[in-house]
Amino acid sequence: MILKKNDGRLWEIDLLRGLAIIIMILFHFLYDLNHYSLTKIRLYSGPMVYVAYITASVFVILVGVSLTISYSKAQQSMSKKEIKLKFLRRGMMILILGMIVTVVSWIYIPERFIIFGILHCIGVSIIISLPFIRYRVGNLILGFLIIGIGSYLKLLTFDFNWLIPLGFLPRRFFTIDYFPLLPWFGVVMIGMAIGNFFYPNAKRQYHLKDRSCYLSVKSLCFLGRHSLIIYFLHQPILVGLIFLLLL
Repeated sequence: MILKKNDGRLWEIDLLRGLAIIIMILFHFLYDLNHYSLTKIRLYSGPMVYVAYITASVFVILVGVSLTISYSKAQQSMSKKEIKLKFLRRGMMILILGMIVTVVSWIYIPERFIIFGILHCIGVSIIISLPFIRYRVGNLILGFLIIGIGSYLKLLTFDFNWLIPLGFLPRRFFTIDYFPLLPWFGVVMIGMAIGNFFYPNAKRQYHLKDRSCYLSVKSLCFLGRHSLIIYFLHQPILVGLIFLLLL
């Protein structure tokens, strides 16, 4: 089915984000089923681990791509100070949502509650992204370096817990959602490099046939455009569905 054309957004980015959010919701639904002993699916070993990492990587890369597009658009009508305030407000809003998730997870799963999850990571990444947002090759090099450092830190444990957001894991640390800045800000930087290569001045630099008028694509794009609110609300909805199944 073909619908009216979209509003000029870069539909392929919304599409990828929509696909990633669907896979993430399915993964979390399986986790919830395991948590309530309805299934015993291996989520942290075997193929599901790769599905989770690939999905998260796509989602975080798109954060970087979107930052460069947003920055390019803001430059057309805003001063540098206004752009800084825009990024600061956006980052703080997402960080506050992450803190709300922390509180809810502490009530819901106190033994593995979220200290620094994906919303925390995205919020902080937006706030600290401005000094890097214009670069291409530099972001690629530094991004892979940060990923390398973060990967090495995963092999170590430490006797303190105040650098958990950076990736310094204390002993006996358990959480259900952990996205430290090392390595994940490196993934954001790679996304910014991709955005600057392929979408300079917020314009697509490659040919892509417009599929955004099709219902299936439009539906996924809708999910992609509203991924933040979907992420924030999906777990209460999933848990509610499970409780209905258990009645």
